[in-house]
Amino acid sequence: MIWLVGAGLMSVDYAKVLDAQQRDYIVIGRGQLSADKFTAKTGKEVVVGGLTQYVASSPEIATHAIVSVGVEQLFETTKLLIQCGVKSILVEKPGAITLPNIKSLVELASRFNADVYIAYNRRFFASVLELKKRILAEGGVRSFNFEFTEWAHVIGKLDKPKSVLDKWFLANSSHVADLAFFLGGKPKELSSFTKGNLTWHSSSSVFAGAGLSELGAVFSYCANWESAGRWSVEVLTSENRYVLRPMEVLQVQQRGTISLNDVDINDNLDVEYKPGLYKQTKTFIRGDRSDLCRLEEQLELFPLYERMAGY
Repeated sequence: MIWLVGAGLMSVDYAKVLDAQQRDYIVIGRGQLSADKFTAKTGKEVVVGGLTQYVASSPEIATHAIVSVGVEQLFETTKLLIQCGVKSILVEKPGAITLPNIKSLVELASRFNADVYIAYNRRFFASVLELKKRILAEGGVRSFNFEFTEWAHVIGKLDKPKSVLDKWFLANSSHVADLAFFLGGKPKELSSFTKGNLTWHSSSSVFAGAGLSELGAVFSYCANWESAGRWSVEVLTSENRYVLRPMEVLQVQQRGTISLNDVDINDNLDVEYKPGLYKQTKTFIRGDRSDLCRLEEQLELFPLYERMAGY
């Protein structure tokens, strides 16, 4: 049995995938309003009242749980699932927004023998899966760079708690950093610089840095939340330069040429469902989980993310 915890928009996307994969699951939500909206979009009923109440009355503990609640609720929800005996948990990024809470989850998961993963679905984009094959065939990544510019004029107007907005790099931009380090290797050496601030993000607004990854690749990054830009990742092998901009599309520039050309990929699943979600969910439930972000991996990267963001 699978528990889908949360009844918001992201849970609607998970429900579509679970239905397509013919999985049995129970949706656990809190309020009636969000539950009604969920049911209207999916046809699936929601158990309201919250996870604590449901666990207290449930005769059976799920084998798998997907945590798709608000960022500010991720830690407590995941903590409760571990403590009640769920052994496989997929939690939306970033898992928690403080280092002590991430450490606490790692310790708790170890004590209860639970496997917990962070749902960075971009690892499972068709474009990324194709890029991984090409990187392997071409002898690995030699260098890479990425940009995680956020649109401040949009983000600042979102109905999000101040605590979440003030850690927006972790809550959202970490999607880009995770993907870059997934492809090119986690940082072995890192120099980071920040400046500026925004009314909703007090620590920084302009970011730059560079380093050396564990796989021997040189990397750099930048972002300017006060100016124009977008998310992107560029990976260079000894043969080609690959560009994910937007990340659903893979382009290649061959050595000795100028033009960027689209790579033909089979992205049918990314078109029909939220990109990356179908394969990520299938992998979590029954598959080789080596491409998922382990909670321990998130703990390893968390201090680096905080340095990059100026927290």
